[in-house]
Amino acid sequence: MISRNIKRILALDFGKKRVGVAISDPLNITAQPLSTIVYKNDMDLWVNLDKVQQSFKISHIVLGKPLNMDGSKSDFLKEVESFGKQLKKRYSVQVDYWDERLSSRVAENTLKFSGKSPSRNKSTVDKIAAIWILQGYMDRLNSN
Repeated sequence: MISRNIKRILALDFGKKRVGVAISDPLNITAQPLSTIVYKNDMDLWVNLDKVQQSFKISHIVLGKPLNMDGSKSDFLKEVESFGKQLKKRYSVQVDYWDERLSSRVAENTLKFSGKSPSRNKSTVDKIAAIWILQGYMDRLNSN
């Protein structure tokens, strides 16, 4: 059995209605899908994130950083950074950001390849996008 003392990395693909959630394996090598949190208000979101935080020993959180395709800051970036500050304060963990450009497109293509409609599976798209964000982040960590 794997010890609960092993710290893991949590990744969030933050959106205004849904948050895709992925978590690292115990060795911080591969990203695993966890869930998609569908929420109606901030309290609903925090209740769900608290459950995730309580279930795993999180070393830090990676948030998808929304950039425009040319690399400039998107209009949504300020909201993501504000959310990141709240995460850091609430859970006392390091919060990092990872360029999420094309993560949703890759997630949609993954669903299409498996014969599913991305527009009918938005929660799955968000969860897969969180996996891609986390895997890219960990690949960079493990290559250094």
